[in-house]
Amino acid sequence: MHIEAPVAQVGKSREAVFAFLTDLKNFEQLMPENIQTFEVLDEDTFRFALKGMPEIVLRRKEQHPHEKVVLGAASDKLPFTLQADLVESGPDKSEVKLSFQGDFNPMMAMMIKGPITNFLGTLSQNLGAL
Repeated sequence: MHIEAPVAQVGKSREAVFAFLTDLKNFEQLMPENIQTFEVLDEDTFRFALKGMPEIVLRRKEQHPHEKVVLGAASDKLPFTLQADLVESGPDKSEVKLSFQGDFNPMMAMMIKGPITNFLGTLSQNLGAL
């Protein structure tokens, strides 16, 4: 399953956005209002929970300076990645495209598509407000 959020227009340079996204504690600022738990476990891992949803642990899988940050599920039970692609769009402006890639059975995919789409949209919207 592949889901993409609308591209976020950010009033910061690509370098500044990359630095923001690679400091995992900053993800708390991007989370939806219904966040219940947020905790940085180590420099590469954080956990969060939204009301009515199971807890999710994300781990940094890869990063390419000023271009891309990839987070993935810490558990192999539900394998997925959340990727942020960064593009410079002008002086002190950049665009961030968030995408979700997961390997789920059709029933699970149908159940989580809406919540994941909304979650990505919120992350994208909050990135644009930085």
